[in-house]
Amino acid sequence: MPSETLHEEPSTLDTETIARLAAPHRSHDHHKGVMEMNAYDLILIGTGQATGVIVEPLLDRGMKIAVIEAERVGGSCVNWGCTPTKTLIASARAAHMAHRGDDFGIRIPHFSIQFDKVMERVNDIRVPSSEQFRSWLDRVTDFYPGTASFVDAHTVAVNGITIHGEIIVIHTGTRSRTPPIPGIDTVPWLDNRGILDLTEVPEHLLVLGGSYIGLEFAQAYRRLGSQVSVFDNNERIVSHEDPDISAIALEVLLAEGIEFHLGADATRLGPGNHFPDGAALTCRQGDIDKTVEGSHLLIAIGRVPNTDELNLDAAGISVDEQGFIPVDDVGRTSIPHIYALGDVNGRGAFTHTSVHDGQVFLDHLAGGQRKISDRTTIYSMFIDPPLARVGLSETEARQSGKAVLMATMPMSKVSRAREKDETAGLIKILVDEESDRILGAAVFGVGGDEVIGMLALAIQAELPYRVLQETVLPHPTVSEMIPWLFPDLQRLE
Repeated sequence: MPSETLHEEPSTLDTETIARLAAPHRSHDHHKGVMEMNAYDLILIGTGQATGVIVEPLLDRGMKIAVIEAERVGGSCVNWGCTPTKTLIASARAAHMAHRGDDFGIRIPHFSIQFDKVMERVNDIRVPSSEQFRSWLDRVTDFYPGTASFVDAHTVAVNGITIHGEIIVIHTGTRSRTPPIPGIDTVPWLDNRGILDLTEVPEHLLVLGGSYIGLEFAQAYRRLGSQVSVFDNNERIVSHEDPDISAIALEVLLAEGIEFHLGADATRLGPGNHFPDGAALTCRQGDIDKTVEGSHLLIAIGRVPNTDELNLDAAGISVDEQGFIPVDDVGRTSIPHIYALGDVNGRGAFTHTSVHDGQVFLDHLAGGQRKISDRTTIYSMFIDPPLARVGLSETEARQSGKAVLMATMPMSKVSRAREKDETAGLIKILVDEESDRILGAAVFGVGGDEVIGMLALAIQAELPYRVLQETVLPHPTVSEMIPWLFPDLQRLE
């Protein structure tokens, strides 16, 4: 959330700067007073998913742009997140469906996992995406590979070069958190990056963390042939979701042979006896200590912002206790001409929120009124079946004090799910009793990651649910069942 030191409105200087820099086909004469350094209208530090949103429109306005990147261009999504993980998950699903062939009358007596081909496919998609992005930035901006460090509020150093920017955008993202578990420095372990560099399927994968990243990898590697054990200190997986959602997710993953240790606090890590290069994880469940050995250990228990090497103090930029950069509703930090977009500002942890930050930033420079706080929470977890959510959850609705109506439908009642023999999950919709507007929804089941977009549009447009009831949708689809939930709306007690 914005801190008290943030500027709700731009200062006079900031307004003048924005107007001048946003004007098209401007000259660079005002930079002549800056001695012995390269001067830019905008410096972009980091190349996450807002990069493609903001760079081209600002170049079209005649702005001179510098881009600094310490790692692969494209940020987490292209290199270690959405693109490679969903590619891996697609291969894992192909293996899963081959195992299920008999369910559909298709006998596949023998097949094997060619993991080198699986990873070749992953890299054939993510590597060119990053390289092409880098090539484009090399052509249209001044690209500086290296780690940025602020010298002052307008000056950044990178690899011994000092550059000046009238507007600076921090877009450095986050990385996996390293937990302070005794013995962690005595064993090899993987984060979401390292697990994508594996050259063989783990014999026994230990996963510390029962949320999105941990569960997606757990299911994928189980389907590719690994024994998988998941540990979480909460009593249920994806614990911030509604209890019924967590229960269904657990049921789905248990059915695939994944082992869970819940309510388990990790107390120690050390070398094991069965796997020379593996790890032994000791955890406490209640009064019982247990140790499980694995060939590989994935740690996925949260993210930390990439702000520690930026020397933000030199620019006067405030950070919160976790190192995130608080911003106002247009992405502006405690210094009016410096912005923080994407995961690093702590106001979103997804590619689509990063993209939206970039859109708000552009609109702000053009004098518009878009705000970060105007967006509705929306995301998908890509286990199979996917869980997609938008707006309020049932738990949040109960805590809101509003008069809320709710309807649910098991996926087993959806014709399309039965036809595909993928009936796990449910649909849940929450409606404001007074206005009839949709407040939130969960579509946990086949096609949910696509169907949720229709409900997100209805929420954004503030449509009463009756508009959806009167909309003709194609059969047989998952989305066609949404209007049929509304007659079952009941008030939450």
